[in-house]
Amino acid sequence: MTNKKEKKAVEEKRSFWERNEASGGVLLKETSKKYLISIFRGILLFGMCFMIIQPILNKFSFSFMAEKDLYDTTIIVVPKHFSVSNWRISADLMNYWTALFNTIWVSALVSVIEVFMCSLVGYGFSRFQFPLKKFWFFCVILIIVIPPQTISTSLFLHFRYFNFFGKQLNLRGSMVPYLLMCLGCMGLKNGLYIFMIRQFFLGFPFELEEAAYVDGCGPFATFFKIMIPGAKPILTSCFLFSFVWQWTDSFYTELFLGKIKLLSTQISGLTERFGQYLSAINGGSVVAPVAYSNAILSTGVLLMIIPLIILYLFCQRLFVESLASTGVKM
Repeated sequence: MTNKKEKKAVEEKRSFWERNEASGGVLLKETSKKYLISIFRGILLFGMCFMIIQPILNKFSFSFMAEKDLYDTTIIVVPKHFSVSNWRISADLMNYWTALFNTIWVSALVSVIEVFMCSLVGYGFSRFQFPLKKFWFFCVILIIVIPPQTISTSLFLHFRYFNFFGKQLNLRGSMVPYLLMCLGCMGLKNGLYIFMIRQFFLGFPFELEEAAYVDGCGPFATFFKIMIPGAKPILTSCFLFSFVWQWTDSFYTELFLGKIKLLSTQISGLTERFGQYLSAINGGSVVAPVAYSNAILSTGVLLMIIPLIILYLFCQRLFVESLASTGVKM
């Protein structure tokens, strides 16, 4: 058996050199070029992946270090004194399980509303003619281009002194302002979702709708029975994008949802609470060491992104398939 494999390898090698000699050396050049390109591509991809993953690996390393390891210059990645106290302290200071539960239901609720409303608007832009259609679509593009921080003052004043039939209400600190914005397609990244869904619906054949109209369906029945089932890939993509962006958002959450404990708001004041924690332990005012505070902050960031990593592991195939089958038509 071994002799047969050796003979086969020798024959393939001879045939390669014979074919190379017959081609005047072109085969060797092309083969060498192919392998060099593959090696270069592999090195480039490894470098890009390392640049993305390396900060997360550093955070994992810091999160398992005891305080004395943080000041030891001989330690680079692997801690000498393995400890999980950073995880316990970060979870306690963040009120982790309450914040995690609140973040899950807020992100899910907001994402469902945003995808539903943006799909209605995107379908309208792709299929119907109405006055100033190009102008309103230009406004959608402006929502994508202009950062929301530019209108933060107006948003604050509008919902702080919300006029409800002549009565002023303070809606800040509740879900009402954010839900109103999501229902009006003015939530986080809503312009992008409208654009993506509109471009997807432009690729739908008009014959499907015409057949539905012949069968007696109206615009809304056609939308829910024909368009929505066929738009699952783009709706899945938009939902996942919305869920992840809402999970890590700090602008809208701090502006409107200040009284609801979310992971994004809890992480912003983690180092300050850590200083208070050390002062309470030592019975006096203590300035938290910078390195130790950074280790606690790194651990808090990991606690925040680990659920997203788990979500990606479960939804990876669905997410990739939805993006691959979307095909944005310009």
